[in-house]
Parts: sequence; C-alpha cells; structure tokens
Amino acid sequence: MLNVVNLVVYYGLGGKVVKAVDGVDFSVGEGEALGLVGESGCGKTSTGLAVIRMLPPNVVKLGGKILFEGIDILSMNPKDFAKEYQWRKISMVFQGAMNSFNPVLRVGLQVAEPLMVKEGVSKAEALNRARQVFRQVGLPPEYVDRYPHELSGGMKQRALVAMALIMQPKLIILDEPTSALDVSIQTQIMNMLKRLKREHGLSMIFITHDLALVSDIADEIAVMYAGKVVELGPSEKILCTPLHPYSSKLLSSTPRLKGPRTLDYIPGAPPSLTDPPTGCRFHPRCHRVFEKCVTEEPPCFVQDGVGVRCWLYQSDEAGKT
Repeated sequence: MLNVVNLVVYYGLGGKVVKAVDGVDFSVGEGEALGLVGESGCGKTSTGLAVIRMLPPNVVKLGGKILFEGIDILSMNPKDFAKEYQWRKISMVFQGAMNSFNPVLRVGLQVAEPLMVKEGVSKAEALNRARQVFRQVGLPPEYVDRYPHELSGGMKQRALVAMALIMQPKLIILDEPTSALDVSIQTQIMNMLKRLKREHGLSMIFITHDLALVSDIADEIAVMYAGKVVELGPSEKILCTPLHPYSSKLLSSTPRLKGPRTLDYIPGAPPSLTDPPTGCRFHPRCHRVFEKCVTEEPPCFVQDGVGVRCWLYQSDEAGKT
C-alpha cells in the first residue's frame, strides 16, 4: 500500500540545515503495521509528517518518493493531496492528546469536523457518524457532547483515534499514542488499536521509542538513528536477533519480565543532525566500531530477510542494495 523511497526532509534552523530525514526507505502492506522506533530526535515524527504532507514551513529540502497505492503523493500539488488523500486515505494521531483539542468546542464537533469540511456532510449527520466511531473506540456515544476537560487522558486519546478514523482511511500514522498515559491505560489503548487493525484491515505506522509497545502490534520494525533507517525487517527477527549494534543496544536497555539480566545502556548522546558524523552515523557510540565505519557510509545489506546498514555484514556482497 505504501512505499517510501529515499525520503529526505531537511529543515532550516538559525542559518543551519537540520538533516532530520536523510534517505529513508520502507514499505507498509495492506492491513499491516510498521513500527518506527528510535531515540528522540532521530527523525521518526518528521517521517510521519512527510507521509501525510503536514510538515512545518521551515522545510528547505523535501525529496524522494512516497508511493501510496502506486501514486507518488509527494509530487502531488498540495491542494490536490489535501482534497484526495489527507484524512480520506491517510490520517494521523498526533502526539499529546492533552493539547490536540480546542478547549472551548465540544469533542464530538471536533471529531466530526473533517466530514463537514471535506465531504459537505450536515452537522447532524456528521455527529451521528462521530457517535458510531466513538462506539468503535470504546467511548460512550453521548461523549460527543462533552468538552475536552471532561475527558480523562485515556478518553482523549480514544477520541483522537476516533478523529483519525472518521473518514475511514486505509492508513493511520500514530505518533507516540500512549506516551502520556499510565501503564493500565496504555494496555487498553493498545488492545483497542489491535482490534481495529484486525477488524477493519487498517494499515498503521506506529511511531514510538518504547520497544515493548511496538512488539505488541508491529508486523515489521524499522529502527531509525540520526535520520536513517539502520535496520528493517520482521518484528520477530528484530526483537529476537537484532543485527545492528544500535538495535542490540536498544533491546539490551529494555527491562524484561523474565530472566535475570543486567540492563545495558548506549554511551554518549545522539549526534547533531546539523553536522552528522562521517561514515556510519552510529560509529561514535558503537562498541563494535572499526576503521571503515568512520570513513565510509554503509549501504543496506540483506541478511535473512532483514536489511541492515552496518559494515559488519559487508561479506555478503550479493545481498547489498
């Protein structure tokens, strides 16, 4: 359904260029969920915003291809994209449910607004549709008449998902949808998302830094570091046998329920994207670095169905892409 090819997003900031997304490739199949994971500032949210064409105005370079059902939506006229694709076929649940609603408007009206604006549906009909979607996400239909301050954090998050579903899109981008919620509410939201994916065949891009969450819903995982996807493959392989040193470090720093183990950590800090390191961008923090990592940027090597950008796998030249 979605095929992202060599996506580039650069921002202008104080006379400098921030290379937020720098040659990202991935795909999402129909009814599949892709987990986009990595540390804060690695380019996850910028990637999601590029797919739905809602980037801020300080973008100085936007390149590559975003093919949705075979059509390059990145090259489309913005007005045509907004009319034909935005919220109709691709929608997004933005980070921070607490700040996503207008406090002086009823929740149902805000959820129903895309139907009225894009479809010309009457207010009464749009609110009736909002009540139906509220039921789908586990909210009482009468909550359409409530104001945002009358909803808890978990209820607001469900209402945001309802807003994303109101026009029945095929792909939903979820940006840290549970980051401000406690563990029990996180579980409820994740169960709701899995049910929607199963019952409605939704495709999803699930953006998070929480590997435990992504393991619960993603069919494939893309690990991002400093604007690049460094490892991409089936979630079982990424989580059980990670290839890239960065992926391995991320997993070893995540607590597990079973088995005694000492948590590891990633030394140093993520690099500045205004002046990223030469060669492999992870090399200043990598425990397996060698000379070639410092000077040459690794291509993507394919190992048993997993793509990995790391010179440790250079011997498999036939699998290089």
